[in-house]
Amino acid sequence: MMRPRLAWGLAAIVPILLAAGPAFAEPQIDTGDTAWMLTSTALVLMMTIPGLALFYAGMVRKKNVLATMMQSFAITCIVTLVWVVAGYSIAFTNGTAFMGDFSRVMLKGIGAGISKGGDVPFLLGAGSPAEAQQTISETLYMMYQMTFAIITPALICGAFADRMKFSAMCIFMTLWSLLIYAPIAHWVWAPTGWASVAGVLDFAGGTVVHINAGVAGLVCCLVLGKRQGYGTANMSPYNLGYAVIGASLLWVGWFGFNAGSAVHADGRASMAMAVTQIATATAALGWMFAEWITKGKPSVLGAISGAVAGLVAITPASGFVLPGGSIVIGLAAGVICFWSATGLKHMLGYDDSLDAFGVHGIGGIVGALLTGVLSFGPLSATDATPDGSPGSLAQLIIQCKGVAATIAYSGVGTLIILYVVKALVGLRVTEDEEREGLDITLHGEQVL
Repeated sequence: MMRPRLAWGLAAIVPILLAAGPAFAEPQIDTGDTAWMLTSTALVLMMTIPGLALFYAGMVRKKNVLATMMQSFAITCIVTLVWVVAGYSIAFTNGTAFMGDFSRVMLKGIGAGISKGGDVPFLLGAGSPAEAQQTISETLYMMYQMTFAIITPALICGAFADRMKFSAMCIFMTLWSLLIYAPIAHWVWAPTGWASVAGVLDFAGGTVVHINAGVAGLVCCLVLGKRQGYGTANMSPYNLGYAVIGASLLWVGWFGFNAGSAVHADGRASMAMAVTQIATATAALGWMFAEWITKGKPSVLGAISGAVAGLVAITPASGFVLPGGSIVIGLAAGVICFWSATGLKHMLGYDDSLDAFGVHGIGGIVGALLTGVLSFGPLSATDATPDGSPGSLAQLIIQCKGVAATIAYSGVGTLIILYVVKALVGLRVTEDEEREGLDITLHGEQVL
């Protein structure tokens, strides 16, 4: 018979031992990963305010500078609340193949620690969802993804600069974020999303962010029509210095966009950072030399546009390619986006004011397709190809499906939303308001 003291001792120790066992298997918040993701979140927010705000404002005319900045600032505020109310839940809960459920509406169930429910979000760039080890809190992941949701609609504004009503813009961006952005994010980045299951590779947003925003921008500029005086009036940028500062902030912030999409402070993040820098520099030179050869002078506007094109194109590939592949992607983006912004736009006659489609739409397509050609096997494991799918015809076909679906859904969905908004409040300012400038007519302020 066991002595009472020994029995009491074992009774005290056994529960401790049993409790300690599973704890070693539980995912733990990693301070290094958390610090990196906090930094990345701030960097991506900086891309919109002040980065994109300055970049776009520097390229419009003086009478529309404040209105252009206000678009980026207002969208940051609007989408923050949209994301909290329902956007995050639609994008990053399991749900169906096409959208998430509503278990995270108003961020219900999100605490300071790591979520352990069945609706744990898929971590960007973390490989197979079953193997992804969460080392950051869901709150932080939600915040990081919020910054992506903010910049995507803000990019669209470049296509309709100088002519959309502020009220129409607010309503349009609210609906677009919920009905277009969040579902496409679910397709590509949620474990149950059809594109994720099919093996579409998009590390940081080639389809979700850039093709999506670029196509929506093209639809917007076609529906709204051309600016008054387009092709005849002087529409030179007000302050290219602003644009250079904005592009530079975008470049720096993009390291949070791409390297942050690894979700861990690890080798994949380091490689994503390296290829982002290499592709961006290559694209800036590609655009610059293409312009130098065809127009006789390398412009400042061309150089910064080329850099942004490179950032866009490397985004879907940043976690899947090696440095050599990033040079190919950067060069292709620089030259092709130069042609689309200077040749295709004028050939087809649409007024994409700040080349949102020419840079983001075309650059995103180039990057998404070349990801299928240049992806490095060990870096590109997905549920569909757990052993990695190096660049191949099969992967290129998968990428084509993802690109085509994004173009179709974004294009048709944007068109429908625009006509709904038009019926509610109208889309375009009056001729007199456009002539006087949106700073004064919409906001009662102006740049002196």
